[in-house]
Amino acid sequence: MSIQNFPIALQPIIQQGFLEREFETALKSRLGYRLIADREEFAVGIGETLTKTRAGLKPSVTTPLAAASNTNLDNGLTATNWGVEQYTISLNFYAATQDLNMVTSRVGIANQFLQNAATNGEQAARSLDELARNALFGPYFGGNTRVTLALAAPGTNIQVDDIRGFQTVFINGVQQAVSSAYPLAATVGGDLYSVIGALADAVNVSTAPNGVSGQLVFAGNVSGADGALGSAVQAATASSIIRPASRNTTAALQATDTLTMGSLLDAVALLRRNAVPLVDGVYNCYLDPVSARQLFADADFKQLFQGATSSNPVFRQGMVSDFLGLRFITTTEAYVQVHPSIQNLYVRRPIVCGQGALIEGDFAGMAADDVAPKDSLVNVIDNVAMVTREPIDRLQQIIAQSWYWIGGFCAPSDTTTTPDIVPTATNASFKRAVMIEHIG
Repeated sequence: MSIQNFPIALQPIIQQGFLEREFETALKSRLGYRLIADREEFAVGIGETLTKTRAGLKPSVTTPLAAASNTNLDNGLTATNWGVEQYTISLNFYAATQDLNMVTSRVGIANQFLQNAATNGEQAARSLDELARNALFGPYFGGNTRVTLALAAPGTNIQVDDIRGFQTVFINGVQQAVSSAYPLAATVGGDLYSVIGALADAVNVSTAPNGVSGQLVFAGNVSGADGALGSAVQAATASSIIRPASRNTTAALQATDTLTMGSLLDAVALLRRNAVPLVDGVYNCYLDPVSARQLFADADFKQLFQGATSSNPVFRQGMVSDFLGLRFITTTEAYVQVHPSIQNLYVRRPIVCGQGALIEGDFAGMAADDVAPKDSLVNVIDNVAMVTREPIDRLQQIIAQSWYWIGGFCAPSDTTTTPDIVPTATNASFKRAVMIEHIG
């Protein structure tokens, strides 16, 4: 639809480009988590999901070839292959709209028009940031939970707070549902068991952010001692979670378990152990303002900056910058959870990320000519489309201002990076981020 179809009073605003610049400014005010995502274009005409394959490496060769074996056509060698793993990005459609009645808002028509665009831009930015946060944190909660209903007697089923990370297992790089054919090793209490099923509750009562409460089914009986209320349950491939004082579960955190510099250094060490690439020379740490404030009360932190002058940016800005191998990025979108068992306490979760921790897939067809014709008012800013529709009501008074985004986020795994390949690596399926839980 052409600009000429809009009321004369609005045509100068549109022609000068004020609306597009206002929307772009709002989108640049990102909230943090989307910044860690590597952008990938989701091509047109390949369906709604995209499965990508990542090639692994082969183990090192440290044994010399025996001369006596160097015979025949194979020279005494046995062929080996590198492993692969797959991750999937799914396309979804997100949109919102707002109407502007030109008659009822006649006095401030231009300002309200621009304000609507700015508000839509902020909503779009915040929505995508929360989608990125959810996709990032989901896998890094996985494989870490606790018993929520004590076993009265040894049994094969236990009730847990969150079954994420226990529902699937990687087989030759492909996720398969946990079953008798594909069991998952897990530690319950102090002993090792085999998980062969995960059943979600009909009514979700998980206390974890976006958690899924349910039952875990084991190949053999879990002892009463291991199945006691609050016992930790951890998959062999669980993501790394750092808690002060080596607490085993979220519910075990105490009021004194605040964020320390030691916890951050432990997170950096875990990422380095797994050979996770840096982000422009450091790792990104996303945390809320309360977590950042607690660092200034940490004894190690104080000693590190003892005698620092007022010109030091850490104190001049009241916030830490790049040090400890970390880039600190504060965000108001961080998960803040009421403590599962202690009143008036909150659990906060900084997360330290390396390159490739999150993938963003943006649909390439959002700005195609058949979707956004050249004479239409559809502007794509930072891969989000802003749409301004002319009045099409009977009185030609109501303008619609909307935005939409077609895409998805996913956190890729690194199951092929094993201790056989990288001796210091962990067995976690997802290695490119480390979550820290503390009280604040």
